[in-house]
Amino acid sequence: MHTTITQTAPSNGEVSAQQVAEIVSQACPAKAYKDKKILMIVPDGTRTAPVGLMFQTIFKEIGEPAKNIDVLIALGTHQPMSEEAICQRLEISLEERRSQYKKVRFFNHEWNNPAALKNIGTITAEEISKLTDGLFSMEVPVEINKMVYDYDQIIIVGPVFPHEVVGFSGGNKYLFPGVGGPQILNFFHWLGAVVTNPMIIGSKWTPVRKVVDRAGAMVKVDKLCFCMVVDPSKQMKGLVAGTPEGAWDKASEISRELHITYREKPFHTVLSCAPKMYDEIWTAGKCMYKLEPVVADGGELIIYAPHITEVCVSHGTVIEEVGYHCRDYFLKQWDKFKHHPWGVLAHSTHVRGIGTFENGVEKCRVKVTLATQIPREKCEQISLGYRDPNSIRMEDFANREAEGVLLVPKAGEMLYQLNNPPAWAKRS
Repeated sequence: MHTTITQTAPSNGEVSAQQVAEIVSQACPAKAYKDKKILMIVPDGTRTAPVGLMFQTIFKEIGEPAKNIDVLIALGTHQPMSEEAICQRLEISLEERRSQYKKVRFFNHEWNNPAALKNIGTITAEEISKLTDGLFSMEVPVEINKMVYDYDQIIIVGPVFPHEVVGFSGGNKYLFPGVGGPQILNFFHWLGAVVTNPMIIGSKWTPVRKVVDRAGAMVKVDKLCFCMVVDPSKQMKGLVAGTPEGAWDKASEISRELHITYREKPFHTVLSCAPKMYDEIWTAGKCMYKLEPVVADGGELIIYAPHITEVCVSHGTVIEEVGYHCRDYFLKQWDKFKHHPWGVLAHSTHVRGIGTFENGVEKCRVKVTLATQIPREKCEQISLGYRDPNSIRMEDFANREAEGVLLVPKAGEMLYQLNNPPAWAKRS
């Protein structure tokens, strides 16, 4: 059992490199790693965090005594990263990679390769019923990248943010879906969608978190976790080391204070600007998830991402087939849609937001518009609005909150909520 160690930044400051080194030396004393095989699990490039500082500090502490210290990218179902991209994620040059980090091997998770996965058991239907408060009662097979069993210890390094599927990211989420198999991934993403984004995001002990932690407990390898809490400018405001459960528990409380901003009234127009790290709608959908709670009924949220040309490389064909729809559109036609990957259906309804489906008519609460390189015809095909990104000037949306217009220059990580949420967003 790893002791939980917490370091928070002073007001208007950040956790320093020296403080990071002190926490790492306490959590990973070099003498304990002689001839040990270590697998470090880190996020891909779609998360803001000083992952490089953590990687380099941990390697400096245990790289020499350890027999192996390898890196596995927790892709979930995202696209694999190149050697160069992994170096950028770890904030090292290609020359440094060939010299001082030459003993480190890089691996991408292969979620869709059965040969890369290991079945570690099944969560029973009875357990699922208890964990989901009776929403589901079905067996869920648990698969994980079999590499994790080739090492003496897993070290998870990643940030914690409010999250649309699990409540707050981090901890065991870097195992499931980070390096997990498609069956449990599809299950708990759809579970989150059924509960709905406004009821999940920014909540702590969600049914999905309970499922993820239950699956994490099935991974019988020593696990150490470093949870970072980072502001939009990449400054580290908190660092917690411990078990995936314990570190996440503390870090999510820091995230709750840092990453949730409140507004008194909803906005009829929101320009939600996707950073370059979101290179397809599959990830840029976060620009909707984090802002849905403050869009007024009948309002419009614009995902402004002139750099994006793809809906989704991995799942684009399925998305084009089913389109973007509210939850009830799928639930009330379940026989028609249940054979599609549930994770894709979850993404669809998370992007489209709250709505109803009655007598064959879908009514969504807000309009979601793409201002990207995806053409109008494709947007219409997938049931989203279209705007020419060249017609948008960010300055036209700035400083107009009193008029009901909100500009978010870097969307996707900060959660916006109302002080007095409407009935559809109130949690039990």
